[in-house]
Amino acid sequence: MSDTIDIIRTDETTHGAYRAEVEGADRQAELTWKARGKARIADHTFTPPEARGKGIALKLVKAMVAEARAQGFTIVPQCPYVEAQFRKHPEWADLRAETPS
Repeated sequence: MSDTIDIIRTDETTHGAYRAEVEGADRQAELTWKARGKARIADHTFTPPEARGKGIALKLVKAMVAEARAQGFTIVPQCPYVEAQFRKHPEWADLRAETPS
C-alpha cells in the first residue's frame, strides 16, 4: 500500500465524513462527524481489518484537524480513537471543544 491516500470529504452541513479507499477491502476507512454549533463531534472511526496498523485512521483525524484550523471549527473527540489521538497530540488542544449539551 502506498503511503499516500486520497481522502474524500463529505459535508452535509449537519453531518459529514472523511473517507479513504483501502486497497483489497470491501469497505472504506472512515471518520464520521455530526455538527453542533461551531463544533464537530467526531463520533466514529473505522478502518477495515486488512488495513489496520497502517496509520490510515490517523490520516483521517489529521485531515479533520487541518480543516478545523482552516475553517475555524472545534472538535469534540467522542470516538475513543480520536480521543486517544488528542491525548497524544497536545498541539491540538486549542481545537478541542467541550461536549455540547
